[in-house]
Amino acid sequence: MGIGRLGRAFSWGAPGFRLGVAGLAALSGLALVRLSLLNAGLLVFFAFVGVGTLIEPLVGLLAALFLGPLWAYLRANVPSVPAQIAQPVLALTLAAWLARGAARRRIHLPAPPLLFPLLLFVGVAWLSLWGATELPVYGLPELVKWLQIVALFLFVADWMGERRLPWMVAGLLVIGSVQAAVGLWQFGLRGTGPDHFAIVPGRFYRAYGTFEQPNPYAGFLGLVAPLALGLLAEAVRAGLFEAGRGLRSGLAPRFSWRNPLLPGFLSLLPALLMVGGLVASWSRGAWLGFGAGMLAMLFALPRRRWMGAGLVLALLLLVGGLAGAGLLPAPIAGRLADIPTYLRLQDVRGVGINDANYAVIERLAHWQAALAMWQDHFWTGVGFGDYEPAYPRYRLLNWPIPLGHAHNYYLNVAAEAGFLGLVAYLVLWGAVFWFTWRWGQRAAGWQRGLALGLLAGFTAFSVHHLFDNLYVNNVHLWVGVLLGMVARYGGGDSDSKKWAKASRSWRTAS
Repeated sequence: MGIGRLGRAFSWGAPGFRLGVAGLAALSGLALVRLSLLNAGLLVFFAFVGVGTLIEPLVGLLAALFLGPLWAYLRANVPSVPAQIAQPVLALTLAAWLARGAARRRIHLPAPPLLFPLLLFVGVAWLSLWGATELPVYGLPELVKWLQIVALFLFVADWMGERRLPWMVAGLLVIGSVQAAVGLWQFGLRGTGPDHFAIVPGRFYRAYGTFEQPNPYAGFLGLVAPLALGLLAEAVRAGLFEAGRGLRSGLAPRFSWRNPLLPGFLSLLPALLMVGGLVASWSRGAWLGFGAGMLAMLFALPRRRWMGAGLVLALLLLVGGLAGAGLLPAPIAGRLADIPTYLRLQDVRGVGINDANYAVIERLAHWQAALAMWQDHFWTGVGFGDYEPAYPRYRLLNWPIPLGHAHNYYLNVAAEAGFLGLVAYLVLWGAVFWFTWRWGQRAAGWQRGLALGLLAGFTAFSVHHLFDNLYVNNVHLWVGVLLGMVARYGGGDSDSKKWAKASRSWRTAS
């Protein structure tokens, strides 16, 4: 059977496909009778997700993005369920996408400009593995993450057309809202929690969602919440602009479905939930990143740059004035006041350790170990993903336990992939910011709000990486999807003919 004929077998009109759907329905009914409630529910869920994915791969993509952040929770609390439950769904999604391409007798692999810096970083990371000591356990899994980012990048850049994009964005906001709601429940509604997450014991606890740790949870919300805020901000800007134009002309403002008011209104609740979850995480690094993201959004929001600079200055003066006048809530003000101590870089050998400085000294000790690795392996590092196995050779005396990463992703990349890896990573994110900015300047309507949100989210993500590694708990799947959206709409014209010139198509035989 040729690949084109194989692809057509996955179309809804194929008799075999309909028979398979009927079989899945029968299997689901049997499961409800014979299996436990948990196993039966999972089987039914995956049956419907599987059918939906074969009909529309976007279903599988959203399911994988929902299931991915459950990894830490499932591993810790539900050992009967595979922790990497999102991976089979992701594989099915990509297979359905390729099968549909085969059914059209063409597998379409787009090649937007952003693809090349992405492949450059992956290539340098692969090169660093030649000297890795723990390749199967550490190096290959880390490389596979970035290969999945590339695969999702290509899938979204090809598949996420104008009709699917609103559904995609709505799905992302719903998933982010679910995580935020879980975190808010953990923060103040549950009434209990882990002792080491207590803010006010017996009352308030740091939110951590299904991430089992507040910092990566907050980093995830810092990446996703700006999408809702960008839609909302652009709706407010467009509404004020239309109202002002109506007053000047003496006519009532006219709004169409193409303007951003409806998406902005619908994004208000997700924005409130996710910002609330971010605050409840009590993560200083995430707060700093989110603040930087909001400044980036304010600067890009007006069409005139001087107005954007004025908004940024006004916000800085407002926050500074509130802090100076003591009007910020005392717990938040105290938390923010500690941020400068996390930005210094010093030799912490021989420094006394106590409860007050433990977290800071631990972070600096891992930074110091990463710098030592980079010094010894300057060009290509100790091997991509190999920070943890290399750590015992470079650790400080009082810090024998590796934390899996250097608590600074830039130093982590330098230690693992060397100078070449760090440069390639910075080139990649420089390109991401450039194309996202360009999309925001060219776009109109709610898509402009989406571009502004992505700019703010990427800023928050990059600043938070000064204190953490956020490519954990399957967040890299989200990164691949968001980069694909930028590639589709910010890295090249979405017109199909121009995309065809910038792409490579494989014609397949029937």
